[in-house]
Amino acid sequence: MSSSVQAQTKVQIPYESPTVASLLSRPEGGTYRVTYEITTQTLYVEGHQERLEWLLVDDNSTLTLQWSQRSAPPLPALLAAIEGAFAFHPGAVALRLQLPTGLHANLCATGIAVKGPHGDLWAYAELFWQLPTLWLNSPAMRPYPRQPILANGKRHPRRPPRPSGTVYQRHIPWLDATLSFRVLDLELDLERFNRWMNDPVVAHFWEEQGDLQQHRERLESTLQNPSVVPLIGCIDGEPFGYFETYWAKEDRIGAYYDAGDFDRGWHVLIGEAAFRGRPYVAAWMPSISHYLFLDDCRTQRLVIEPRVDNAKMLHNLARCGYAHVKAFDFPHKRAMLGMQLREHFFNERSWIPLPPHPGSAPRPDPRFTL
Repeated sequence: MSSSVQAQTKVQIPYESPTVASLLSRPEGGTYRVTYEITTQTLYVEGHQERLEWLLVDDNSTLTLQWSQRSAPPLPALLAAIEGAFAFHPGAVALRLQLPTGLHANLCATGIAVKGPHGDLWAYAELFWQLPTLWLNSPAMRPYPRQPILANGKRHPRRPPRPSGTVYQRHIPWLDATLSFRVLDLELDLERFNRWMNDPVVAHFWEEQGDLQQHRERLESTLQNPSVVPLIGCIDGEPFGYFETYWAKEDRIGAYYDAGDFDRGWHVLIGEAAFRGRPYVAAWMPSISHYLFLDDCRTQRLVIEPRVDNAKMLHNLARCGYAHVKAFDFPHKRAMLGMQLREHFFNERSWIPLPPHPGSAPRPDPRFTL
């Protein structure tokens, strides 16, 4: 990364314990600012004209979120507080919750919390990060009903209609910025897509240089394919890259491994040079995986097929939890099959990449487990 780009990047490493850390959380469509004062172990949740105060106590064996008032906190604010607690302690596997007992049954029924063997209440990072209401804009009607269909000689489940607008948002602490994915808009994004595809760095791997009309036809074809959802990645609303997500069973990759009905895959290009750095890779690569796992709870595997000579991509995939399964030959390239398992992603907390990526926590963490 050039020095000019480094100067633009506000890298904040949560586990290095700054005096004050903050996060934007968006549970159930709301927006909350979560602030943690390290010295007093006080956590504040601000939003909807309210400012709620919690204690977030770390005694080196147990991380505890304490609510001291008799009345129960609003559920969205509680979700924001839990997200903040895990963000400010990224190595934590579990978080003990001290809350009014009237909340316990609902929290356990929805997977937000789990009862411990002694009746105490715990939130697990592995469960919590699978709750779509914190990061997806429209998590209703999930999963989509299942109906097998036959299309183009392939039998697979009927896919839901393509969404529109912003589908995923996540605040990235080390950038102090919001990463989002929105569905590609042909008229809004065509010129940008054309410029990106003709960038020499992108063209080296994608080999899809062309004029505006060629790329219009290419995107029109993509948008007519019900198994593909093309996305634009943004940082604080500024587009930086193109992500082409697809259902693997209907894709060409399905012929090269035993594709499951709900396996997903993705392609990526980073079109803006200022966003081609380690802090950004550490933000978008885990986030696209997170989005695809949240989009359908039946998705157990993600796949990707970069060129075998794309050493940087293969290195970053490994840092973000992808196994290099095998090299294989497409008609147009020799590729590496990369695979991410749902269990591995959430159990290993792969939304934070392994060191030396920004934001990564020391591992393993011997913190409490039931």
